[in-house]
Amino acid sequence: MAKKLDAKDVELFLLENTDFFVSRESIVSELSFKHDTKGATSLLEMQVRKLRDEQSRLMDMLSGFLSTGKENEELFFKSKNLTLSMIASKDFNEVKKTVETFFVKNFNVDACILEIISDSELQNLENETALEMNKDTIHMGPLSKEKMISFFADDAIKSAVISVLKLKNSFGLLKIGSNESTKYLGDGDTTFIEYIRDMIISVLESKEA
Repeated sequence: MAKKLDAKDVELFLLENTDFFVSRESIVSELSFKHDTKGATSLLEMQVRKLRDEQSRLMDMLSGFLSTGKENEELFFKSKNLTLSMIASKDFNEVKKTVETFFVKNFNVDACILEIISDSELQNLENETALEMNKDTIHMGPLSKEKMISFFADDAIKSAVISVLKLKNSFGLLKIGSNESTKYLGDGDTTFIEYIRDMIISVLESKEA
């Protein structure tokens, strides 16, 4: 007596013979699947729906890539203009004004401060905030009211990006703050800030030479 096939046997057979329906197209038109509560859906309809869903997903992905590309292009030109303006600056005060204006104007920040501090001042700030302030350190995210007062003298600032700049004979701080607690998060990408930091260091050291 022949063994009766169960659903698992059929499933395994079809998985091992994925071209089974290629030469048996008449069977395909007879197949139906309980897809939702509205009734049966044919295999062809399911395939069309799947293709449409895939097309929609790919279009969304493409739109995302185009949007990101446009944003990156805009960021590139803004960064270039900032770099050229810093190079043209006569001294630190002009560099400071250029950088602070750049972030307030282009990134809608509530505070931006570029300052030069001594090693002892940096050490005092480290003690006050209990944050490491080593060379090239970047802190990003919401901070306590006490820490914000130490950095900005303003407890309205709820989240910030604090970047330490090591110069030849001193240290610098680039402090960017927002009144929104979610504006800067601790897991944010710091690549752009690192680039701006390195450009500021390069420009300031060239003016000291």
